[in-house]
Amino acid sequence: MRIIIVGAGKVGLALTQQLSVENRVTVIDQNSQLIDNIINIYDVMGVCGNGASYEVQKEAEAEKAELLIATASSDEINILACLVAKKLGVEHTIARIRNPEYETQLRFMREELGLSMAINPEKATAREVARVLRFPAAMKLESFSKGRLELVEYRLSENSALDGMLLADLYRNIRVRVLICAVARKGETIIPTGEFVLHAGDKIYLTASPEQLSQFFRHLGVFRSRASSVMIVGASKMCYYLASELLEMGMSVKIIDQNEQRCVQMGEMLPRALVIVGDGTNSELLHEEGIEQTDAFVAITGLDEANILMSMSAAKQSGDCKVVAKINRKPLVDLVSAEHMIDSVVSAASVTTELIVQYVRAMQSASGAKVKTLHRLVDGAVEALEFGVSADVPFIGVPLKDLTLRSGILLAGIVRQSGQIVIPSGNDVLHENDDVIVVTTDTTLQDIHDILQ
Repeated sequence: MRIIIVGAGKVGLALTQQLSVENRVTVIDQNSQLIDNIINIYDVMGVCGNGASYEVQKEAEAEKAELLIATASSDEINILACLVAKKLGVEHTIARIRNPEYETQLRFMREELGLSMAINPEKATAREVARVLRFPAAMKLESFSKGRLELVEYRLSENSALDGMLLADLYRNIRVRVLICAVARKGETIIPTGEFVLHAGDKIYLTASPEQLSQFFRHLGVFRSRASSVMIVGASKMCYYLASELLEMGMSVKIIDQNEQRCVQMGEMLPRALVIVGDGTNSELLHEEGIEQTDAFVAITGLDEANILMSMSAAKQSGDCKVVAKINRKPLVDLVSAEHMIDSVVSAASVTTELIVQYVRAMQSASGAKVKTLHRLVDGAVEALEFGVSADVPFIGVPLKDLTLRSGILLAGIVRQSGQIVIPSGNDVLHENDDVIVVTTDTTLQDIHDILQ
């Protein structure tokens, strides 16, 4: 497939890395140095210029492309780039749009301007944070089949009841229907079998219904109720989206920022939130504002280092507080994860990239059983994909134990059309109109038909 990416920033670079493996990618950016770097690293074409320019898109052969993705820093350039691409005959266009003022116009843009997809990175990331605060025991929480099935990332502590347990004995020992579908251990990624033994320090990924997950964490003695009070540092666009969602969920929200003007604006937009002018890195201020009695602390300023320091300080002051930090730079994310410094980490670039890749994979799927949802695990080494089971899937009704799956593939969950959740065993079968979650180390999997050897 021919794809044009406008903008060679963090998101554009991540998309280039993932999509250039199996597609013909052309990158457009006004910075010649960025274009040179991308051409030298990846097997892609590069065009230096304004991605919203008709002539520049002609030079990039947009008329031959099936998809244009606009991720430049300017919303207006992204919208115009997609409009020009449509006029040149590009069927699918995706724009990154960050300004909250455009939020109410997104439906109009999709319908009247022909946008296939509009992504607001700050809003999407805020939703991810809100999901984690709904289930604080998890490091990360993803949803499938409209929230009926959850996938959770969790690290086993030193004294975990699961340390040394054989996976085959898991259900017999804890009597909860969960499936551990991937394990990250010392730089290695494993799709485990029943003979796999868990160890303290493992980062595990498990699927279950929300009710079963609650029972699972209760059994381990690490269950935390949904956060009811949240302290947010950084009065940004993301803060607005996050606070709005948390207030709708009935939580009390306290916002801290050094910039008085931003605080005034935030107070006007969110009258139900308490907004405080102050330095979130000041541990005395956090103490005065009641960090010890707060259920969750979220650091989402524009500085990664400040977010890390504030999060570590908040965790130290309040032992049972759920701590979330926004960190964009991957080396810092890796450091924080390796040292277990912060409960949960989010990145707007990663969230945006994941949503766009999901759309591309659905486009590429040849059959009716397309990718409905895609989540990337273990730093992108593993993917969890949700497929709809259409009538032409040849192994409908065949017991799973009789299927010979390709190496590195695991069926992690089935959601029946009735909403029933099935954690798969060998005797279960797929039905037409099921949603099935496939966990795989093959990050090019596009179709449920391709899971068999």
